[in-house]
Amino acid sequence: MSLQSALVEEGHEAQVGMKTASPSTLDLTDACISQEAPSAESGTQRRRDAPLILLPHQNEYVGHIALDIGGSLIKLVYFTKGSSDASSSAGGKLHFVKFESSKIEECMDFMEAKRLHRSNGGNEPMRVKATGGGAFKYAEKFKERLGLILEREDEMSCLVEGCNFLLKAVRHEAFMYENQQMIFEETGPDLYPYLLVNIGSGVSMVKVDGEGKYTRVSGTNVGGGTFWGLCRLLTGVNNFDDILTLSSQGDNSNVDMLVGDIYGGRDYTGIGLSANTIASSFGKVINTSMEPSDYNPADIAMSLCRMISYNIGQLAYLNAKRYNLPRIYFGGFFIRGHPYTMDTISFAIQFWSKGEMSAKFLRHEGFLGAVGAYLKVPSLQIFDGSASASEAQACFVERFTVGAPVTGGEVRGPAIGSLSDKVTWVEKFIAAAQPITETAKTEHEQALQQPRLYRSGRSSNKLLSRESPQNSEALLSRLGSQPHISLNVGVLQYTPSSQPFPLLDPRIKYDPSTTDINNDPEEMSYWIEVLMQGIPTVVEKAAASEGNTSDSLRRASTFGRVLDMHLRRLSAEPGAYGQLGLADLFELREECLREFGFEDVYRMDKERENAAALEALPDLLDEVDKLDGPERLLALIQGSLAANIFDWGAKACVDLYQNATILEMYRQARTKLSQRPWHVDNYDAFAAAWFSTSAASDVGDGHWGGAAPKSSPPFKRVLMFVDNAGADIVLGMIPLAREFLRLGAEVIMVANALPAINDITAAELRGVVARAAETCPIIRAARDAAVSTLAAAGGHIPPVAGALPESSMAQELPVARGQSGHATVARPVVRTNPSPRRLLPHATDFEDQPETPTTAARKGMFGESYPSLWKDPRLYIVSSGHGSPCLDLRRVSAEVAEAAVGADLVVIEGMGRALHTNYHTRFRCAALKLAMLKNAHLAERLFGGKVYDCICRYDPAPVQSYLDDAPA
Repeated sequence: MSLQSALVEEGHEAQVGMKTASPSTLDLTDACISQEAPSAESGTQRRRDAPLILLPHQNEYVGHIALDIGGSLIKLVYFTKGSSDASSSAGGKLHFVKFESSKIEECMDFMEAKRLHRSNGGNEPMRVKATGGGAFKYAEKFKERLGLILEREDEMSCLVEGCNFLLKAVRHEAFMYENQQMIFEETGPDLYPYLLVNIGSGVSMVKVDGEGKYTRVSGTNVGGGTFWGLCRLLTGVNNFDDILTLSSQGDNSNVDMLVGDIYGGRDYTGIGLSANTIASSFGKVINTSMEPSDYNPADIAMSLCRMISYNIGQLAYLNAKRYNLPRIYFGGFFIRGHPYTMDTISFAIQFWSKGEMSAKFLRHEGFLGAVGAYLKVPSLQIFDGSASASEAQACFVERFTVGAPVTGGEVRGPAIGSLSDKVTWVEKFIAAAQPITETAKTEHEQALQQPRLYRSGRSSNKLLSRESPQNSEALLSRLGSQPHISLNVGVLQYTPSSQPFPLLDPRIKYDPSTTDINNDPEEMSYWIEVLMQGIPTVVEKAAASEGNTSDSLRRASTFGRVLDMHLRRLSAEPGAYGQLGLADLFELREECLREFGFEDVYRMDKERENAAALEALPDLLDEVDKLDGPERLLALIQGSLAANIFDWGAKACVDLYQNATILEMYRQARTKLSQRPWHVDNYDAFAAAWFSTSAASDVGDGHWGGAAPKSSPPFKRVLMFVDNAGADIVLGMIPLAREFLRLGAEVIMVANALPAINDITAAELRGVVARAAETCPIIRAARDAAVSTLAAAGGHIPPVAGALPESSMAQELPVARGQSGHATVARPVVRTNPSPRRLLPHATDFEDQPETPTTAARKGMFGESYPSLWKDPRLYIVSSGHGSPCLDLRRVSAEVAEAAVGADLVVIEGMGRALHTNYHTRFRCAALKLAMLKNAHLAERLFGGKVYDCICRYDPAPVQSYLDDAPA
């Protein structure tokens, strides 16, 4: 089997390996975590215990693979090429695989089947970065069997470099495990110093002070190898995972002497010891007449696990205290997502620190050394090591890239060589399972009754207070049904050229989610059920989008099964996918569709609705143009809210589609919206800002009314994040954008890069606007001006005159002050460029004559008149870089970040973008959020409202002094 055919299952061609004599540059920009679909490799089963890291910008092949060969386990990191992101055509993935060191031949079989031992998948042998003691021990074996030359790297250096990379680059790489809950956390700006405890065969404790600054301060020979070896001697079980499973079924109190055994079942309150605290490991065995064979092997395994974990935890705390280290990270394959191990270590740290410290674990716990070895080639550095965690994580976001159904990391079935093979594998796998939907509903109900296995680090301590650390011993007896927590399923993607949205308020930690489903089991269950109920409709749409062929029907059915399986697993094990937001749930559906070859299942609906709405657009614009300024603005906002009713992602709207035409629905909504106030109604504040800074009270004939025009439009540059295709964009947002253009503002319309439900994409939006321009000279002139400007600026969107160029904005925008040190409402809150260097021309550089404030009317290039203070306002259309019905501003495309320079108004439209996400988000500039409530649960939960209530929220720009105090 060739490497290429072996990896077609991932949806990408894959080529791996290159001679290090001419290493290829591995572009780790925008790296992220993904989940590869499980498959059988070369007829053997293996377990993938960590997510994949996606490399979306990788255009060339990789110069090497990497191995970490320890005394107990072999960890392999290798690369395959493939795109993973909405805005990139090339990329790659780092894969993580493990094997027992005693079964090194299985590792070689795997490498041979994948042709990882050949340069570019060809016939030339390659050199491999390797670390760990086995890099010496097995060097000749790899050379003889595969022709590989192992280039040895220092084990400790690889360990630290791998840990630094993962903590900086991967959002929520670290988590705490306390009282049966995974508590994910982001790495803050104060990562260093920390103590890294790597538990392999033995234990090393490393003090890390910074990039390349570390010292091994302690260690112990009692580690994972000790546990494994003693368990083999005492229980006869050989496999490490089997031993962990065995220990989860035991009761250590049958062999351990507890404090309660000494004090008659009572706590020793004088020194703070509960009756369940272990006084002596295996101490109870002393006073019994039982033979060794009479003891339950599971009890012995549990006792050994607790004994070794407690001692490692205590040693770690003592070293952290000695060197004044505030954080302790635990890695190594001894942990393996094993609840008993993590809970025991966590108990030890909390107990000895009196609750002041917590143990932190890593999702890629066993691969630190292998990742570090992989990064040893100078051309493979992901970022400057001096970069802060916030800088490195700016482009990372936790979400899903969905493969075939995940089964706890275990691979089942034959090797998958094509999408058809994957479909066959899914059909066989699911056919052997219970009915999915019914099982899921049962697990939903059970999840509401059981303690949560996951919660966000943002929640209060109330959840932790249910059981104190001293009573943690009692909790362990209830974990028998969960021997292993799968850490390999969580997905964290990083888009190739993405950046954080530069207009986010720097004083407020940004979280896109409006509803916190992480700490609310009922809320999580509700939205999972919503997605499950919608599966039949999406399956039908998917098949129809490709003509209901036998192949499309089969793939659509498989998509439905896979999505159902993922949702069922999330219901039963919420922490399995890492920290989850509501936007991630919605994106799961879209990624799963793409996984099975469906790019745009609502394409025909969008085309039909776009065409119908475009037919009505000229009449709507004529109607609007007959109104004076205040009436026109109100009509446009009403129209935007009314048009937002068209949403195939909302069941209430889908029902309406069956009983009315698009235009009938639009007119009915407009009529209803004439009654104010709306449920959230800040329109008057928005109108006040609009008319206080412009002469926008002109009449519709394009001439100024009353007073002479003022010196500036109400806003200079407006970013509009748009939502649905059809009437929503054509009859709602395009007329509103046109009004901004009439008054001289630049408009940036931002749409998805990839399809999501019936949301319009940037490519589709360009076509729709081109059609609108055929009947509207204002739109045509603005689009032509934008296209000409882009051509003159080398494809870049120039900053607004006086604003900081995008190239230096990332470092300097947080200071955000104008030339005078102050800014007023509805002005750009970005600092003017302090240096004469101009990397990008400003918008005014493209004017062939200066503008004057006394200009009464302008003639566009097609002869139309409109009250613009600029000659040709520009209408740009850019891709957000997303493929989701929601909006996560932790990552936007480079185009959007560039266009944000000088923007003084952000408009966010739609339930997914403005309500599910970003409703509470504050910006450096003014913001307008428009949406219609189309879900009864959301309406009641967030607003105490009902379906079809409307939200018009306006937040003025913060005062400049507030921004001046923001951290740089």
